[in-house]
Amino acid sequence: MSRPAVLFPLFAGIETLPGVGPKSAKAFETMSITRPRDLILTLPYTGHDRSLRTSLQGMKAGEVATVEVTVGRHQKPATRGRPYRVVVEGGGTTFHLVFFSAHPEWLAEQLPTGQKRVVSGKLDFFDGIPQIVHPDHILRPEEARDLPAFEPVWPAAAGLTQKVIYKAMQAALERVPELEEWIDPALRAREGWPAFRAAVTTAQAPLSAAELAPTAPARQRLAYDELFAHQLTLSLARASLRRAKGRPSVATGKLQSKVLASLPYRPTGAQERAMREIAEDMARPERMSRLLQGDVGSGKTLVAFAALLVAVEAGGQGVMMAPTEILARQHLEGLRPLAESAGVVLELLTGRDKGAERAAKLAALAEGRIQVLVGTHAVFQKDVVFKDLRLAVVDEQHRFGVAQRMELGAKGAAADVLVMTATPIPRSLALAQYGDMDVSVLDEKPAGRQPIKTVLVSARRMDEVVERLRVAVAEGRQCYWVCPLVEESEVMNLTAAEERFKQLRAALGEGVVGLVHGQLPAAEKDRAMADFNAGKTKVLVATTVIEVGVNVPNASIMVIEGAETFGLAQLHQLRGRVGRGAAASTCLMLYGNLTEAGQRRLEVLRDTEDGFRIAEEDLAMRGAGDLIGVAQSGLPKFRIADLERQSALMALAQTDARKLLAEDPDLTGERGQAARVLLWLMEQDKAIRLISVG
Repeated sequence: MSRPAVLFPLFAGIETLPGVGPKSAKAFETMSITRPRDLILTLPYTGHDRSLRTSLQGMKAGEVATVEVTVGRHQKPATRGRPYRVVVEGGGTTFHLVFFSAHPEWLAEQLPTGQKRVVSGKLDFFDGIPQIVHPDHILRPEEARDLPAFEPVWPAAAGLTQKVIYKAMQAALERVPELEEWIDPALRAREGWPAFRAAVTTAQAPLSAAELAPTAPARQRLAYDELFAHQLTLSLARASLRRAKGRPSVATGKLQSKVLASLPYRPTGAQERAMREIAEDMARPERMSRLLQGDVGSGKTLVAFAALLVAVEAGGQGVMMAPTEILARQHLEGLRPLAESAGVVLELLTGRDKGAERAAKLAALAEGRIQVLVGTHAVFQKDVVFKDLRLAVVDEQHRFGVAQRMELGAKGAAADVLVMTATPIPRSLALAQYGDMDVSVLDEKPAGRQPIKTVLVSARRMDEVVERLRVAVAEGRQCYWVCPLVEESEVMNLTAAEERFKQLRAALGEGVVGLVHGQLPAAEKDRAMADFNAGKTKVLVATTVIEVGVNVPNASIMVIEGAETFGLAQLHQLRGRVGRGAAASTCLMLYGNLTEAGQRRLEVLRDTEDGFRIAEEDLAMRGAGDLIGVAQSGLPKFRIADLERQSALMALAQTDARKLLAEDPDLTGERGQAARVLLWLMEQDKAIRLISVG
C-alpha cells in the first residue's frame, strides 16, 4: 500500500512553497515543519484586530491600532543611536511613528509630509504621547482595503517572519484537495462541522478572536480528525490482537471460591464487577486485552489473582509481571496467602535467579508444575518457556507501550493480557494511551479501610514533628519518612536521606530507624525492608517513591519532606502506602518554599483522597506531557487536539472508530476508503500496516 496520489502535493518538501529558501526551510524544521502538510496543521495561536479605528481614545499600550493619518513633519535624530520620529495626526490626536536605524530617503518616500496614509501597529506611550514603533503596515488609503480586519499570528521559530509564514501558508492551502468525508455523517451534522478543506481554510484565516478558540467548529473538526485517526490506529491494533486466535479459558470457580471463603471481608461491588468482566473476556475465543485501573488501595491484587485463577482452573498457567524487583517481591508476598488458600503453586523469577536454582524453576515451569509465576522483565528471556500460558498480568507503571503488550502476548500461543495500573489516569489520557484495550475501573475502597488524615506542616516546625514521632513510636506505631526529590542529582538525594537518617537515629535511638535508597545493594535493600516489615525498625527513611512500593499494614504515619518537590500523582501514591491496617493513619506533608501552584497541589491532596479527581486536577495544572513524563509516556503528539480541554472529543472518536471498524473491518467501504486517506494524512503508518496485514 502506498500513499494516495491525491495527497502528494501536501507531502512535497517545504521548500517547494514560494518564499521558502534553504534558510527559512531550516527554521521551519526546528518547528517540525518539513512539508506543506505540517504547515496546514500548524494553526495560528492569536491574532491582531486590524479594523480601522476612528479614535485612539481609551486604547491601552500593547493594543494594535489601525488609523488613517495625515503625515506631518519628520524629526531627524540629532545624534546617532537616537530614534527618527514622524509626527502624524489622526484618530482624534497627534502622535509619533518611531523608527530606529532609519533610512531617511525611504521614510520620505513612504511617508510624504501632507499626504494621507493608513498605519497599523502596536500602540505605545512615551512621556504621555502615543506612539507606534516600527508600524507593521504603512499603506496608501486605496491599498488599505486589502488589509484583513483580523490578522492571524502563527507560532514562529527564530528567523521566520509572519510574512514568510503567511505567503507559504496561502500556497500550501491551495494544495489542500477536496477529500471524501471520513466522519460519520450524522455526527458531522449534529456538531455542525465543515468539510476538511473548508475547516483548514477557516482555521488558517480566522475572522475574529472567537474563531481561535478550541470550540470553534473548524478547529474542533480538525482536532477530531487527529483524535479519530489515533483511535482508528488503536482500534485496528485491538482488532488484530483479537483476530490472533485466543483460547477460551473457562472458569470452574472452584479455586476462586476457596480464596474468597478465606478472606475476612467481602469484595467490593467494583471488585466483583471487574472479576466478572475479566472472567467473561477470558471465556471468549478472542484474546483479551484489558486494563484494570484502580486507585491506591482499591484491591487490584485480589482481582488480578482471581484472573490468574481462571487460567489455572482452565488447566493453564498465569504470569504476573512487575517493573522492579521490589514490586515483584511485594506481589509475591501479597499473593502467597491467597495461593495457599487455593492450593496453587506460586513461584518468583527475577534476574537474581542463577545457576541450578534458575534451571530448576525453568524446568518446573516448562512441565507445568508452577501454576502462577511472578517476575520482572526476566520472564521475557528466550529460555523462559511455559507449558500452557493462558494469562499475562502486567503491572503497568507506564513502562509498557503497545509494542511490549503485543510481545508479551506472543509468549503464550494465545495468552490473554491484563494490564494493571495504580495511577488513576484522567479519561482522555487513558483513551489516548490505552485506547486499544477494554477498561475495568475499581472506584470503591475495600471495607475497613480507614480514611487518611492529611496535614500540611511548614518545614520550620521540623522539631515538633520529630517530637510527635517519638511519642507515636513509643506507642508501637510505624512511620515512613520520604526525603525530598532533588532533581539534579542522585548524590544529593542520597546525602539528604543519609543526613535525615542520622538525625532521626540520634533523636529516636539506635535500631529504631532504617534506610533504603536507590544505591543500596539489593540484599541490603531487602534486609532493610524485611526489618521494617517485621516491626524491628519503627521508622523507614527512603529516597524515592518506588522504594516504598511496599505493603506494611502496621505503618500508619507517612512523613513527606519537601512535599512541594513531588507531583500530585506521586504524593497520592506515597500517601496510599499508609491506611492499610486497622489504625487511623496520618500523612504529614512538610513544605519549604511554596509557589502558588505548589500550594494548590498540596491543598488538593488535603481535601480529597479520590485519585481520579486528583489526576484530573493534575492534568489541568500540568498538562498531558508533564503528567506522565513525555519521554516514556507513549502519548501521541497532537498538533491541534488538546487532551486537557478536549477529552470529550477523544471519547467520541473512540466510539466512532470502533463503530466504523465493526461495520467495515477492512476499511474497504466508502467511508472506510476515506478513513484510509485520513490515516495517511495523519501519518498513522502503524495502522496502515495493520490493514494491509489484516
